[in-house]
Formats: sequence, structure tokens, C-alpha cells
Amino acid sequence: MKLKNTLGVVIGSLLATSSLSVLAQGQGAVEVEGFAKKEMFDSARDFKNNGNLFGGSIGYYLTDDVELRLAYDEVHNARGEDGRNIKGSNTALDALYHFNNAGDALRPYVSAGFSDQSIGQSGRGGRNGSTFANIGGGAKYYFTDNFYARAGVEAQYNIDQGDTEWAPSVGIGMNFGGGSKPAPVVVAAVEPTPEPVAAAEEPLELVRVELDVKFDFDKAQVKPESYGDIKNLADFMKQYPQTTTVVEGHTDSKGSDTYNQKLSERRASAVRDVLVNQYGVDAARVNAAGYGEARPVADNATDAGRAVNRRVEAEVEAQIKQ
Repeated sequence: MKLKNTLGVVIGSLLATSSLSVLAQGQGAVEVEGFAKKEMFDSARDFKNNGNLFGGSIGYYLTDDVELRLAYDEVHNARGEDGRNIKGSNTALDALYHFNNAGDALRPYVSAGFSDQSIGQSGRGGRNGSTFANIGGGAKYYFTDNFYARAGVEAQYNIDQGDTEWAPSVGIGMNFGGGSKPAPVVVAAVEPTPEPVAAAEEPLELVRVELDVKFDFDKAQVKPESYGDIKNLADFMKQYPQTTTVVEGHTDSKGSDTYNQKLSERRASAVRDVLVNQYGVDAARVNAAGYGEARPVADNATDAGRAVNRRVEAEVEAQIKQ
């Protein structure tokens, strides 16, 4: 059960896909990382102390959430019972499943896979070779779209010897794959049904309802004090069933462009859900769009201005007889 025979095929596949033009962290992206581990050896191998492992990895995102990662590290500072240094290396192939959304600053993950380890005492010919089944978990924090830090821990079950070892680790990595700011995602509004042409002697009056819902920093939950304004918009649309609307989400300038784009979409979707699911507006009449930080209405250099920019807007117009 060795992994070494697959290394060339996996590395070639990862390098070939790294040229794809994709969003950072998203499907098709490539991550490289340098890391350090502290391996707590099992008792069956009679090592005097635990080892420090240093290495690197390369990963490829099969989807926005699933990454296939190949890692290599070398063992340092471990000693046998007779005091001799323990030297060797590990090669691992793991699959990682990430939580939250691609582009979020914090992405927890769980992992599972296999690793091959070959270690022995300096100056002696015999070496200990073991195959491990690995499971683990941790989190990545993205300081930018492309730069992150990671911390995690793995449980490594020695298939050959039947013991379990533990390996906490930390790492610093880079994410490659485009990183250009995505265009605002806009869902096309359904065209309203044309009103019958009124007779000349019956002039029409244009009436309008506007909605402006504010959000807390880095949140997409609708605050209780905004429900009354949303209900007013819903009542207006029920009164004039030919109307449609687009709820538009916005953010302040804090955070990356990619993160703010997705946050604005979640805010717009949250308001749309209240209109449709709580107040009964037909879903086909309400669409959502996110514009990130691209359309500020106040100064993002001040707290007050940023609070104004964290919003969802909508308006509905109808023509009525005077």
C-alpha cells in the first residue's frame, strides 16, 4: 500500500491544470503551502521523543469546496531509545472538504487520505516503512484572495502496525488562479405586464415605494427593525400584482473584492427570502442582484459612511388612475 508510484502522475496533472483562468479558491485553483508538523510517534516503534516535520504541499480544487492535496515532509529531531537520530520522510495524498463559501476569509475544513512513511536511525541500514490512513481537520484564514495561513491536526492510523499517531501542523500558502474582480451578478427581472392604455380623459398617476435595508458589518441577516419596511413593499406589490422588482445588495469597502461581491449577493437574497417566504410575494416577481462595494452612496473612509453603504435597495412603481 505505497503511494510513491502515483507521485509523477498526480504532480503532472496538478501542474497542467494550474494554467486555467479561474477565480481564487474556486474550482480549478491551485494552492501551494509550506508547513511544519509535530508528530507524536506511537509507542510500538520505541522512539525516545517526538519529531519535527517540515515540508510542502500542492493542492488542486476539483470543485469550489473539494481539494486534492499532495504533500511531502522530512523528519527532524526524533531520536531512538539508544540516542541515535531518526531520519526519514513522509508522502501523503489527501482530499480536503472546505466549509463556508469560496472567497470567504475563514474556511474550516476536514481531510482524509493516505500517507507513506520511511524512517530509520542514522548510521544503520534498517528502516521502518509504514502506510497510514489519515483523517483530520482545521481551518484556513485568507488574508487576501491569494495568501492564507492554516492550522490543523491529523490522526494517523498505522495500517502496518495497528497504532495511531497524532500530528498538529501549521502552514503558510498561496492560492493561484485568476483573482480578477468578478462582474456583478444580476438576475434579469421579469418584464411587467403592460397596463392597458388609459383613455385621454383619465390621466394616470405614477406611485412608487422604495426600500433601504441596512446591515451590520460583515453580516447578511435582516435586522428585526427592517421587517416593517419590507412588509410595506410586499403589501404594495400585492396591491399592484403587475409589478416586479430587483433587490440590490451592497457592501462597504472593508474586505476583498471577491468576498464583498458574495456578501452583497447574500444580503440581496436574504431580503428576497423575507418578501417571498414571509410576506407571500410571488417568487417570479422578485429577483436579487449583488454589486459588492462598486456602488457606494457615502464616504467609505468614515464609520458613518460605511454604515450607510451596507445596504439592500429596491423600488417598485405602478401607474394608477387619478
